[in-house]
Amino acid sequence: MSQPPQFQRLHTDGGVSYVEAGSGEPLVLIHGVGMRLEAWAPQIGIFAKTHRVIAVDMPGHGESERLPDGSTLEDFVVWFGRFLDEMKIEKANVAGHSMGALIAGGAAATLSQRIKRVAYLNGVYRRDPEAKAAVMARAASIGTVGIDREGPLKRWFGDDAESLHARELTRNWLSQVDPQGYGVAYTAFAGGDETYADHWRDVRCPALFLTGSHDPNSTPDMAHQMAEITPNGWAKIVEGHRHMVNLTAPHAVNGLLAEWLETEEPK
Repeated sequence: MSQPPQFQRLHTDGGVSYVEAGSGEPLVLIHGVGMRLEAWAPQIGIFAKTHRVIAVDMPGHGESERLPDGSTLEDFVVWFGRFLDEMKIEKANVAGHSMGALIAGGAAATLSQRIKRVAYLNGVYRRDPEAKAAVMARAASIGTVGIDREGPLKRWFGDDAESLHARELTRNWLSQVDPQGYGVAYTAFAGGDETYADHWRDVRCPALFLTGSHDPNSTPDMAHQMAEITPNGWAKIVEGHRHMVNLTAPHAVNGLLAEWLETEEPK
């Protein structure tokens, strides 16, 4: 089986683990539920050439301390604000994937003066009733049947040869995740698709909404809907890919992130 990349972590006094590389404008990367900061490996090495890249373990993932049971998406956004404080970052570019996208979007909504640009990768927005019921059922089942580690792989990846390596890396990360930390984060993720949905109209920083054309949960329609109501937002769809698009199509995603990082802030 493919071995995941290894990073030497640092830790804040508040119990957050992260890696840091490069110098320049801060670029903070937040992964999704069940993952760890290694999921950003294809981006860390590239953007460390031009930016101060900080990839962080979400609470209850990797080596970061978990948040209490019952924590909501708002609590994760507050956690992120504290992390920026601990890192003494006044203003950052923030890219989040999946649950990390929800956190990044919440930061853009509530910490607007501290967010220079926001990238929302494979993030959800106002799920339809069927999708909402399915994700809430998955969240409710964690306490009784545990973590479903195969279901996400079926949703997140196709059967093409190009996805096999990323699928095995992801399977490895899912096998390592702390069950309680996963449960807290997934429950917040399941209930968070509308928490900041009304705020995109007020987000003024450059906002990239990116997903894969075959992502069944974080759909292209969601990306386009958010882009349409965000003053400086735009959607990009990576054709032929699903949820873990930053791993399965790193060159395309890195190119789009590079364009995003060059976008001028509105006056």
